[in-house]
Amino acid sequence: MAAAGRGRSRRVSIPGVAELLRPSAPEPVVAGERAATGRERHDHKITVYLSAGELLDLEHARLALRRLGIVIDRGRLVREAIAVLLADLDARGQDSLLARRIDGSDSLPGSEPDTDGPQDALTSLGGDDCR
Repeated sequence: MAAAGRGRSRRVSIPGVAELLRPSAPEPVVAGERAATGRERHDHKITVYLSAGELLDLEHARLALRRLGIVIDRGRLVREAIAVLLADLDARGQDSLLARRIDGSDSLPGSEPDTDGPQDALTSLGGDDCR
């Protein structure tokens, strides 16, 4: 009986180095044109660990969108947020919200908040009205 389940491998199939490093010619991305994938099968997976507060904020954003009539799962919400931030990075480089937050310059005293980037959309998703 114990040998019955041994025929299956529990090893995950991952791409080889040649596949990961193969040359590709991606099309240039214009700001706002980077799109997240929708409800489709995804062959690649990452694991992201969140604090309890971050997970709660993510759920509040999902519920805020639902109140707006937009039903979305957490995975799609994360993919959309990533697409928005990467499009902003492509368009604005060092001045992008992502670069400034990682660099820490976005939180310096006296710095004015960005009003023309994706921060407004992201802030509105996690604002006080969501809690």
